[in-house]
Amino acid sequence: MIAAVAPFHAIAISRLAHTLAAEGREVIHMEFGQPSTGAPALAIAAAHRVLDKDPMGYWESSALKARIARHYGEAYGVAVDPERVLLTCGASPALVLALSSLFAPGARVALARPGYVAYRNTLRTLYLEPAELECGPAERFQIGASAIAALDPAPQGVIVASPANPTGTIIAREEMAAIAAVCRERGIRIVSDEIYHGLSYGAPASSMLEHEADAVIVNSFSKYYSMAGWRLGWAVVPPDLIGPARARMGNLFLTPPSLAQHAALAAFDCGEELDGHVRTYARNRDLLLDALPAMGLRRIAPPDGAFYIYADIGHLTNDSLGFCERLLRDTGVATAPGLDFDPVEGRRFIRFSFAISTPLIEEAIARLIPWFAARG
Repeated sequence: MIAAVAPFHAIAISRLAHTLAAEGREVIHMEFGQPSTGAPALAIAAAHRVLDKDPMGYWESSALKARIARHYGEAYGVAVDPERVLLTCGASPALVLALSSLFAPGARVALARPGYVAYRNTLRTLYLEPAELECGPAERFQIGASAIAALDPAPQGVIVASPANPTGTIIAREEMAAIAAVCRERGIRIVSDEIYHGLSYGAPASSMLEHEADAVIVNSFSKYYSMAGWRLGWAVVPPDLIGPARARMGNLFLTPPSLAQHAALAAFDCGEELDGHVRTYARNRDLLLDALPAMGLRRIAPPDGAFYIYADIGHLTNDSLGFCERLLRDTGVATAPGLDFDPVEGRRFIRFSFAISTPLIEEAIARLIPWFAARG
């Protein structure tokens, strides 16, 4: 039997947005979670140097693996052997490596609902069973230790994301430790998606490696490092998974792009430039948090990190996909339907990405306010 995989509806919204732009409309892209900025200057300069002298082929940068391992010591106080770092073609392949290395077909893996659409669909593609836990305002839209402890029978695994997509919520350090303890006690393996680390607007996010040495970490250069198009990510795996994960990487994906690896090594030295992007996101976040209540959007998830606002539009519609399409056609502002992230409650939510320039945020607000006002 072939696994049934639902579509990623935000892609359809983006296709429509690009069609409208080709027709001459001025479109503001808030539908995808990707920075509008390019790679940092030193990374681009490194790439130019390499293009002139390196023929490039299948390659895994030992220097980059060592630099990523060093990052865990500097940022989280955790020692990581570089051999535990696998370079991947973005975070999506890293997720495939993690899930396929940890679990046999039929295994149950718990995850929060709402959550990133590809978690659910990748699990199903691998013939794993998503065990979605409803996480609403009372849970700050995040999975918690008590919810995992209450699952009967215990799942084989759990996916944790902090900061989360689509909400931007961060799991407090103490709760991360509690999740790790429950999973250890019940024999549940942890996959921690930390792709939005570095993008926090209060206390920084805690890595699951601080609490559970056997967790599998998924991360990427796409978000904080502003290198989405370079398609480079990584996984940190425990020693027992190095062999299985490397075998899957080699057979399924060979190696990530050589050019991206050279550039990413330089990106680690661009903290000042990259933190400037975070300050822009913080400003954009504040502008939206001030403006959305005036549009009638008062029920939103707490955007602690990442670059999203997940807003309840249930007083206006029960069809978030149709709502996003209508909003785009009327205003030129592209957003993501909550249906992607929550097949049950997501029909009454939309997600705004604020990873664009501040002038574009201001323009989007100017377009949105009268549009929402006309709908009461």
